[in-house]
Amino acid sequence: MTAPSTLETAANADATELTDGYHLVVDALRMNDVDTIYGVVGIPITDLARLAQARGIRYIGFRHESNAGHAAAAAGYLTKKPGICLTVSAPGFLNGLVALANATTNCFPMVQISGSSERHLVDLRQGDYEEMDQLAAAQPFCKAAYRVSRVEDIGRGIARALRTAVSGRPGGVYLDIPAAVLGSIMDAEAGARTLSRLVDPAPRQLPGPEAVDRAIELLAGAERPLVVLGKGAAYAQADDRVREFVESTGIPYIPMSMAKGLLPDDHPQSAATARSLALRKADVVMLVGARLNWLLNHGEAPQWNPDARFIQVDIEAREMDSNQPIAAPLVGDIESVLDAIAERAKPGRIAAPAAWREELAARSAQNVAKMAERLKADPHPMQFMGALKAVRDVVHERPETYIVNEGANALDIARNVIDMRVPRHRLDSGTWGVMGIGMGYAIAAAVESGSPVVAVEGDSAFGFSGMELETICRYGLPVVTVIMNNGGVYRGDDVNPLGDAPSPTTLMLAARHDRMIEAFGGKGYRATTPAEVTAALTEALASGGPALIDCVIDPAAGTESGHIAHLNPKGITGGTITPARK
Repeated sequence: MTAPSTLETAANADATELTDGYHLVVDALRMNDVDTIYGVVGIPITDLARLAQARGIRYIGFRHESNAGHAAAAAGYLTKKPGICLTVSAPGFLNGLVALANATTNCFPMVQISGSSERHLVDLRQGDYEEMDQLAAAQPFCKAAYRVSRVEDIGRGIARALRTAVSGRPGGVYLDIPAAVLGSIMDAEAGARTLSRLVDPAPRQLPGPEAVDRAIELLAGAERPLVVLGKGAAYAQADDRVREFVESTGIPYIPMSMAKGLLPDDHPQSAATARSLALRKADVVMLVGARLNWLLNHGEAPQWNPDARFIQVDIEAREMDSNQPIAAPLVGDIESVLDAIAERAKPGRIAAPAAWREELAARSAQNVAKMAERLKADPHPMQFMGALKAVRDVVHERPETYIVNEGANALDIARNVIDMRVPRHRLDSGTWGVMGIGMGYAIAAAVESGSPVVAVEGDSAFGFSGMELETICRYGLPVVTVIMNNGGVYRGDDVNPLGDAPSPTTLMLAARHDRMIEAFGGKGYRATTPAEVTAALTEALASGGPALIDCVIDPAAGTESGHIAHLNPKGITGGTITPARK
């Protein structure tokens, strides 16, 4: 047999269809139903973003990687599918890492894909462009981190990252793809065989029957039972099961802030407005997708009944006993656990005593009346309460509206004033209380839902992501940003005792945030009274386009650190600095 000539070999090679790492990444994402990427382009991932867009994946380009990462995390929370964040190497990777860590802490499924420098140069520290061992840097801050070192492993890397992010307790995953791998070429047919579609990436996890029976016995014997709904219960999208359990048992419940709306906040069994009494007296507490972390005072007295016994529903067994002994651990996904309780509990076996329900209802009525009186006030200059009541009243007419909320006082007071009627329509600073999530979360909510979004921002918190107003306007998103502008961090009346330079907590009271959005083509409003807030927000939502309302708040309004001042250590002067004598 005669060997093929060099010309014949070249001709056969020319006839072979080839692919590269860029195409394989996009093909792997599309095969697994990824339809949106949030990111910031640059070396070496610009062409990856272009190709993804050309192949039908929405690409939302941000001005800062941290905000793109927060958007990807919020998308994961809202859809139960891993949100994808795309960043450049080294500094861009590090910017995204904040959001990746925050997603992991909040249990949001997210994958950060970053380009990186070549391994042989990084490992010998030869000074490559943006040289960094990104895999090692990411590992302490996320659920898992993987690196793809060969083009033929791209499909496997994508699959592993997506499954890891969404399975078990969701979280952030880092996927490192060096520039040389993205540019590597291989046979297209062979490349297609390396890709795979995930099968059942987040399988249901059923609790053991004996664990279910143990929990039923505790609830059945309780005199003052209480259910605490966390954002894990909202993420589970088991809304009907949660409602059926609460209403069939009559047990009072407290929703954590991002679980608000699983049942309407004005539901007769809600004990949110009698929270202190409920925690102090409950003898059996069932945590559903909630953790006994700092947000719940670690389950400790005096905020909690020291004799309370806890039932915890969580998909992660290691979470049990993290702060208090868990008398009845229920390890499994929320829908499966509630199904199992319904199946194994005889009708009427679990029922909250009427006296307990009536006690909480009476306290709720008292507190609601007190809040109503506070909300009636209309002092000038405008206070947080007045501005936020105006927001609440407008949003009540449009329950499909998403609320994004961050700040100190802007966050704490909005939680108390703006009640929710629909699940997963409130997104806020979450477990870490991190500032800077605002514009990223708002953009994701608008992109993933197509519904209007109102982002209620403290003026300080807005500063972390304010440049994303340009992103909102560039994509014409239905996001209305409402800024509580009191001219400071916490409040705007702090002074520097030694001179005219601004104090550490002082911002510009005269700042015109409304003009910022006008520079990008959006609609700006300035409001100094609740009536003006109402008019502006009503018009802005009706327009369906980008808008910003700068609410001018009394500089003296607000408290140091909002509702968590106890976490802010004070010096011997109690936080007031007295200049030393000369």
